[in-house]
Amino acid sequence: MTVDLYLLTAGSALTGLIFYYFGGAEWTFWHLFTVPLFTLVFVIFSSLSVIKRFVRNSRTFAQSTYDKLSKDLNRQVIIQDFNDVTDPEEFLQTQAKNQRTLLVFIPTYEDATPPPSAKWFLLHLQEAATDFRVSKGELEKLTYAIFGCGNSLYFENFNKVAKEVDRCLSELGAKRLLPTELADENTAKSIYGGQEGHYSKWSSKLKSALETPKTEKCDCSNDTSTTTCCKTVTNGDHSIKNDDNNNDEDEEEEPRIESDDDDEAGGCKDGNDDIIDLEDMGEYMENSSPTKTPKGPPKEMVTPLIRKSLEKQGYKLIGSHSGVKLCRWTKSMLRGRGGCYKHTFYGIESHRCMETTPSLACANKCVFCWRHHSNPVGTSWQWKTDDAKTVTQGAIDNHYKMINTFKGVPGVLPARLAEGMKIRHCALSLVGEPIMYPHINELIEILHSKQISSFLVTNAQFPDEIRTLQPVTQLYVSVDAATKESLKKIDRPLFRDFWERFLACLRALKDKGQRTVYRLTLVKGFNTEEIEQYAKLVELGDPDFIEVKGVTYCGDSGASSLTMANVPWHEEVVTFVQALCERLPQYEVACEHEHSNCLLLANTKFRVDGKWHTWIDYDRFQELVARHKATSGAETFTSLEYMAATPDWAVVGANERGFDPSDTRWHRKSTAKKDLSGC
Repeated sequence: MTVDLYLLTAGSALTGLIFYYFGGAEWTFWHLFTVPLFTLVFVIFSSLSVIKRFVRNSRTFAQSTYDKLSKDLNRQVIIQDFNDVTDPEEFLQTQAKNQRTLLVFIPTYEDATPPPSAKWFLLHLQEAATDFRVSKGELEKLTYAIFGCGNSLYFENFNKVAKEVDRCLSELGAKRLLPTELADENTAKSIYGGQEGHYSKWSSKLKSALETPKTEKCDCSNDTSTTTCCKTVTNGDHSIKNDDNNNDEDEEEEPRIESDDDDEAGGCKDGNDDIIDLEDMGEYMENSSPTKTPKGPPKEMVTPLIRKSLEKQGYKLIGSHSGVKLCRWTKSMLRGRGGCYKHTFYGIESHRCMETTPSLACANKCVFCWRHHSNPVGTSWQWKTDDAKTVTQGAIDNHYKMINTFKGVPGVLPARLAEGMKIRHCALSLVGEPIMYPHINELIEILHSKQISSFLVTNAQFPDEIRTLQPVTQLYVSVDAATKESLKKIDRPLFRDFWERFLACLRALKDKGQRTVYRLTLVKGFNTEEIEQYAKLVELGDPDFIEVKGVTYCGDSGASSLTMANVPWHEEVVTFVQALCERLPQYEVACEHEHSNCLLLANTKFRVDGKWHTWIDYDRFQELVARHKATSGAETFTSLEYMAATPDWAVVGANERGFDPSDTRWHRKSTAKKDLSGC
């Protein structure tokens, strides 16, 4: 009886183990004898985005790998977030002890740091790799592969975290299953057209490598080791894997750290214990594939996955690099529920405003960006280019289609809908950096020829383009910080000389002679204490107007650390504006839009006979810009020549607080998530 009980218990335990380790895959009785009991593939990831629709992140690649391997491999596959690894030392020792394969998906965050969830894990690796008390064979039974997500526009910081994880794991004795993949987000430079292309090729290699029996010894004559292979070339005092034996042309250009011979799972030493310094490795990669210009015609800016993501957010994409989207204030004004702050400040009819961009790419990754960095980035135009007529007409056609969908919608005013089918204004903002588009001047001229006003927003990183820009109705420059340190922290620019470019843009603004605006976005804990420095920047560019707006919290994207605590109250914005005014005697608070948490400071030259003239005479502007074009720029004009009186309800101190009394104020009752986007 006792023996039977023991047998029953042992059988149950064995059955449980079999189901635990082999569940989820198609197993046969033969596998019990051919596959080690504890052979698992462990997928671990750290992502900057927790919103699933933003597809270009390591979470998505990790999940895709998990799904594929679970279906195709005769192994148990587990997926886990770095957030769930409470003890990195125990975690790694467990994986090594059970001879598992660890697949690491990790991006490089700002200043070459890991995402917050992986910070502790990397710190442990770095300490263990340099601790003389830790055996260099600590992880010798662990096999790993790393997929790094980065952007070669960051030069020496390109995929630095993935490289560091690879270095540390290798020093602790772990064996590379595949060369570390340095996926490049820069679609113009990536030889595979972006991170998705890198992943497609890497995942195919991964499957083959996992299906091929691993060897513990390389083909060289040296003793078996767990770090680098003998097949190396010398780069100064450091060793870098040589892949000259690989005849595949694509393989020669692929961003990686190690040789990718199919039979190489580990390797042996070459007698040199030196490890590549990270700066040298970055320099090596900079001279290697990530920065090589791909052969053939320019690539499209928007990859299929980026396109899918943007379309899911409501964008209508035009060609290969442009987009248009219906602003929530356009929808609001169609219903007679009020317009945006530009209606209050400048007289824009929000329901007749088209929000578009000819360049979805941007040179910054601002922490408060309400697109959560789901758009491409770049510092120069290197993509396939659509002509200005195609972009403009595509934007207009798609805008009208979106407006037309409101026909018959309850609450939409027929008169407003009819007016909405005649575009009067164009906000060249949306997302990205419109001034990057090579044919921006031609696009602006086309808009003006159609009697459409132009409001262009730039992130102050392209001074030459500002200098050569044709007159627009109003030119904005985003002034997100007043010091070099805080600008880097908030805008996270790609340019190395971002501060010099920023100052040059402000100086260029002063010489434009047209309506110019500084746009300040206040983020508590980042830039609300820099009043003196802001005042100096105002003197540098001498803008006509200064918009000061509290940051809008757009939810937790994982792409920044912003929370509701970083959003200033309207009273705090008012206090900041008053303090700024005290340091700028030539400016006064002119308008307020309480709903948008925004105030407008205007140069006192726009107060005529005691009345503010912040609004725009749009017909007069079209006359002036037509004359300017007809004379090839000989006849210039200033912002004072097309100003219009500001209505009393829009002036600061009015009871309406910036809400147009001709509309009906509407308060949202439900707690359903709303679209926070808008110009």
